[in-house]
Amino acid sequence: MKCETAQPASLQGWLDLLEARHGQKVELGLERVAEVAARCGFSTDAVVITVGGTNGKGSTCAMLEAILLAEGYRVGCYTSPHLLRYNERVRLGGKEADDEVLADGFAAVEGARGETPLTYFEHGTLAAWAVFCRAGLDVIILEVGLGGRLDAVNVFDSDCAIVTGVAMDHMDYLGDTREAIGFEKAGIFRSGRPAVCGDPQPPASLLDHAAAIGAQLWVSGRDFGFGGDRQQWGYWRYAATPASGSLVKRGGLAYPALRGANQLLNAAAVMTALDALRDRIPVSMQSIRQGLMLVDVPGRFQVLPGKPAVVLDVAHNPQAAGVLSENLSGMGFYPETWAVLGMLGDKDVEGVVMRLDERVDHWLLATLPGPRGLIAEELALRLRTAGVKGDISCFESPAKAFDAARNRAAEGDRILAFGSFLTVAEVLSTLRAERH
Repeated sequence: MKCETAQPASLQGWLDLLEARHGQKVELGLERVAEVAARCGFSTDAVVITVGGTNGKGSTCAMLEAILLAEGYRVGCYTSPHLLRYNERVRLGGKEADDEVLADGFAAVEGARGETPLTYFEHGTLAAWAVFCRAGLDVIILEVGLGGRLDAVNVFDSDCAIVTGVAMDHMDYLGDTREAIGFEKAGIFRSGRPAVCGDPQPPASLLDHAAAIGAQLWVSGRDFGFGGDRQQWGYWRYAATPASGSLVKRGGLAYPALRGANQLLNAAAVMTALDALRDRIPVSMQSIRQGLMLVDVPGRFQVLPGKPAVVLDVAHNPQAAGVLSENLSGMGFYPETWAVLGMLGDKDVEGVVMRLDERVDHWLLATLPGPRGLIAEELALRLRTAGVKGDISCFESPAKAFDAARNRAAEGDRILAFGSFLTVAEVLSTLRAERH
């Protein structure tokens, strides 16, 4: 028999309770989540868009959200993880959900789960869904947490699914080949519904799964794409299939407010998804232009004003580090770059740092908290094993490493903080505390 206890009275109380119950452990599988979702009984007539992929999910969700808001739709957006506050994960109308609204969502899930155990992420995902269903929305955007096929978000049927790209990450859970990971990512596709792949070279497993279930697959470079110069860019897609030869083109687009050439991959996938859904949620080119100009996502190649230059990026796998390296190369000349790096132990540390070794002169390594966090000295050992060229120093936290970087860097230098959401979050917290 379930022991009745008083429910928390605040959002922080709920987060503390769930952390105490389950921590941040990962348990992939949909049976428990589906069971509780059915008991909750929440439903919606909103258009649902699910976004998965190895990198670029947060940026893609933000672009969708900004464009749809510009068109005047009532939009809910669920992303993870957060940087500073849990409320960042659940947005209504472009604003973080209030503590009370989120606490009510957690309570609704708790009342329905009975004896069924849920992880922190699963409970939070169902709570977000409860909030969205109660809000009377037109569109719901859901970011996959890990993988796709067995992620809690996949318990909800989507009207369109986007896979931004497939790269090597979370291999303990998803498999150690791109083919295995691609199959897991493709698990968010639905039979007979639009499925957009922003990866120009998707693994065969993704293509095969989409074909097997009869998804309406659009692949970057094959069915849609982009091109441009320094001033503007253009989008194209086939009106039906490549064999039809009929092209739809949209030119004269301003570059997205999010920095980095890789953002055009995300923007093109977003435009393809919106085109596929145009019968249900039509969007004007004016709203697309406005949304792309106004979109903002903290921690994604975020360049802060002032000197020395400060760059924040949550890149934590080799592919994302490679994109970060390209973006850094386009920033212009800086005499020296000081890298504040903190990483989790289950990441490909060597693969990440070697993609940035040519850009970094000094490595300031930080210990991250929690059982998965690497201590700075272990991180230093892995960097030395990888053969990085810059000098290495160790610190007990990202905040301490960042302070050291600011004390050592010259005015014309560049400071880069990256490697984990935890690293960027602590640096942002430090800067915010100083500002206030």
